[in-house]
Amino acid sequence: MSTFDSLRDPRPDSAVNDANRPFSRKSILPPRLMPWLPALLWAAVIFTLSTDAFSAANTGSILEPILRWLIPAISQTRVEAIHFLIRKSAHFTEYFIFFLLLYRGIRAGRSGWHWSWAFGACFIAAAYSCLDEIHQSFVASRTASPWDSLLDTTGALAALLALFLFYRLFRRATPGTPTA
Repeated sequence: MSTFDSLRDPRPDSAVNDANRPFSRKSILPPRLMPWLPALLWAAVIFTLSTDAFSAANTGSILEPILRWLIPAISQTRVEAIHFLIRKSAHFTEYFIFFLLLYRGIRAGRSGWHWSWAFGACFIAAAYSCLDEIHQSFVASRTASPWDSLLDTTGALAALLALFLFYRLFRRATPGTPTA
């Protein structure tokens, strides 16, 4: 064996090239599940918001001092009305976001708009909304309401409409793209 052979790198060329590449993170999750991760995490957030910690009594005890500090002369009726409005807006907003994340998961890196993807995401959001209300029926400080579920589904439908309009406007704004 010559002295040059002992200095030669025993790794194949591909291993040398891999060593020179920047670090790439390997995921624990399969690649097909990665687009769903934000939606799954958001579903966990929704589940957490349905617990006792976020009951009307608990959120009111935080919101009321803030409102009284901002507006010292506010009446109790106004505080309750604002509290109600914030809580119902939260239902709408969390399912608006949930729909967008579900659509992203269903789309899984593909581009464009498809009604089947949108209706699939909306169906999943509506079904999760019903399950969320069933979950709340088992929490002592919460009440299940079909109206809340309807409001959640309305948030998902509003997101569907907003995303559809976004894709329609985006497609028309791109030169050379035929319109549907």
